Amino acid sequence: MIHHDILIVGAGLAGMRAALAAPPHLSVAVLSKVHPVRSHSVAAQGGINAALGDKDSWDAHAFDTTKGGLYLGDQDGIETMCREGPGDILELERMGVIFSRDDQGRIAQRPFGGAGFPRACYAADRTGHAILHALYEQLMKRGLKVYEEWYVTALMVEDGVCRGVIAWDILHGGLHALSAKAVILATGGSSRVFLTSTNAVINTGDGMGLAYRAGVPLKDMEFVQFHPSTLKNTGILITEGARGEGGYLLNTLGERFMKHYAPEQMELATRSTVSLAIGREIAEGRGVEGCVLLDLRHLGRERILERLPQIRQLSLDFAGVDPVESPIPVRPGAHYQMGGVSTNQWTETDIAGLFAAGECACVSVHGANRLGGNSLLETVVFGRRAGQRAGEYAETVNWHNPSGSFLRDEQSRLQRLVRRKGQVWAWELLGELGEAMNQNLGIFRTRASMANAQETIQLLKDRTRGLTLRDKGQTFNTDLIQAQELGFLLDVAETIVAGSLAREESRGAHYRQDFPRRDDANWLKHTLASWSSTGPNLSYTPVKITRFPPK
Repeated sequence: MIHHDILIVGAGLAGMRAALAAPPHLSVAVLSKVHPVRSHSVAAQGGINAALGDKDSWDAHAFDTTKGGLYLGDQDGIETMCREGPGDILELERMGVIFSRDDQGRIAQRPFGGAGFPRACYAADRTGHAILHALYEQLMKRGLKVYEEWYVTALMVEDGVCRGVIAWDILHGGLHALSAKAVILATGGSSRVFLTSTNAVINTGDGMGLAYRAGVPLKDMEFVQFHPSTLKNTGILITEGARGEGGYLLNTLGERFMKHYAPEQMELATRSTVSLAIGREIAEGRGVEGCVLLDLRHLGRERILERLPQIRQLSLDFAGVDPVESPIPVRPGAHYQMGGVSTNQWTETDIAGLFAAGECACVSVHGANRLGGNSLLETVVFGRRAGQRAGEYAETVNWHNPSGSFLRDEQSRLQRLVRRKGQVWAWELLGELGEAMNQNLGIFRTRASMANAQETIQLLKDRTRGLTLRDKGQTFNTDLIQAQELGFLLDVAETIVAGSLAREESRGAHYRQDFPRRDDANWLKHTLASWSSTGPNLSYTPVKITRFPPK
């Protein structure tokens, strides 16, 4: 059995930041199903928020975040993120992150939706790439152990304490037990539950599923953010930074239609507002072949090449459009999971020794609608806090070797899957799940549409009993990994639908056509979904309100 003091599952920004924050005298390891710099954090484009401006303040940032999240965020966590954010940005700069600069040589900041000040620090339109590579350099400098291309299939939890994980070595094959005093889940999001998504194919809700099956509730899963601007057909993200730099959204009439929905903020309204507006324009016949147009031409060639070079290249490669000369066809796409593993602001879960940070967790700082630029901030602030608190915890507990039954049970389960014969393929079920979620749990939801999704999910779960692998081998068996991802995505989808059906109001990213108004009297509360053999059991807990009463 492999032993470490702290084991971090996931090597994106939250995972690597946690590793670097852990005490250096402890044995710390990072485990990832891909090479660390292939983590989805590398795809973040537009910026990372922090109140660095002379007239800005963390207090103003906290208010914007609370208001943007429709008051569903826990304000103690929001205040922590916004107060500690500026220090974390400066620490990233000291680590070597090459941020873009303003005329005075300071870290440049651009406006993002829902923000009262330009506070999104950026590295052109490759912000996640810049931060991720800098953190990976620091990881190598520290000489931390990285289990690259390993996939966690289960947590080892005994007597209410997490003792480690069971993981499959993708490259060489075979299951291994890795014991640890503390385990941090930092596995990212779950938006591949939708067929069309801005997310990488690795974002399959693994950490959420692991914690859920181990007994930790998932919080506020009904709130899935649809990014306003993704490329038609592909779902490739077109950063909010394009609108932050001054881009216009146009309908088929050539009209800046956001004046009808958010006349003061226009294209820089919150993401849920802009996505709903685009959806309505398309539904009412004012779209352009199922899209609207993002016009950057007035910014000029020089500014586009300086500030948005990747956006231009993506538009050329995947839409055949040069934004210097023509508007980009865009429409909303599944982008971010506001919900996740329920934690406190120190990333602790209900299971001792188990922590969670980043998109897989729900502190909750985003409430019903995340502001652009706050996701990267969440990863570095709460990734750091996870490493610190896990280190403190690990120094207070003694080694405890978990039972060998965990490994034996997982080996038996996977052997049965490999030996099974049939004609049910994981890729086929994944496609059907994604299509059902696209059609029924998109921007606009109704009881009937969600009931359809719920029925489809149950049918798909029943069919997984006959799931078969074409690849029966050990080495780099992606069929085997995809089958595990399917199981986690079905669990995640089930919690999304259950929470959405129960919440009879519209708030942020959750818009019900049959309940179109926000209802603070009955629904200003968090949804907790707990695992059971018959599906999610829902319960509710109050929102923590400190300084900003709902308005």
